[in-house]
Amino acid sequence: TPRAEADLIVTEHGIAELRGRTLAERARAMIQVADPAFRAELARASERLV
Repeated sequence: TPRAEADLIVTEHGIAELRGRTLAERARAMIQVADPAFRAELARASERLV
């Protein structure tokens, strides 16, 4: 699915609402619902990419 077509991401850690958000906002929302063990690493990686 292209990134522009995803409105919601659902994980066992929550729901990330993506509609209308910038790429940086989308990244932060998805990191918040990622496995806590990987959030810090994902946040560092997103800072380099976004």
